[in-house]
Amino acid sequence: MVTYDKLNYFPSNEDIHHTFTNFKDNQVISCVDYFPKSKYGQCHIYSCPYTLTDYENITNNFPGGLLNTVQEIDLFDERPFEHEFFIKICQSFPFLKELTIINSEQQKSNNENQIYSIINYTHLTKLHLLHVHDDYAEQFLLDTKTYLHNYIQLSIHYDQLQRVTQNFTRNTTRYNSSKVKQLYLYDLEQLPEQYKHYFPYLK
Repeated sequence: MVTYDKLNYFPSNEDIHHTFTNFKDNQVISCVDYFPKSKYGQCHIYSCPYTLTDYENITNNFPGGLLNTVQEIDLFDERPFEHEFFIKICQSFPFLKELTIINSEQQKSNNENQIYSIINYTHLTKLHLLHVHDDYAEQFLLDTKTYLHNYIQLSIHYDQLQRVTQNFTRNTTRYNSSKVKQLYLYDLEQLPEQYKHYFPYLK
């Protein structure tokens, strides 16, 4: 990771990849990102097969592939994550248990009446929504987009949760909300008692 003021030029993904042409036995993956608002750049470089259990700062430029050792990831970008991106994430990390998202950009395609392929997170047990647009709370709570297989720990801002569930009355967020077993609210000590019926298995 490097700030813009330390860059004389901005190497492309191809520039980075060409520096590893002598690595003949292992496939080397590189992924370059630049963030104009934050004024820094980053580059992921790893050989296949990937053997770590975590993967940080994944962006829209993530190349995909099967990384079945990874159980914890975090997603960040200054461009919106669309539904298709989350499909790729689910396919690339089939044993994902913990997911953190940081993205304040509104999704370009977010129509409740649109038909989406429902994403099934079979191992996810922890979901942290940090500094996210409401669209990403909907992405995981709407049963038309996501199926939560396990009971989860959810970290989210209370005001955002209230908006997305339409003051805890929205039917299309009711099922995935029922999968929340632990709820951590960044701006409130605990959920008001009158709304706990919406999370029937909440501890």
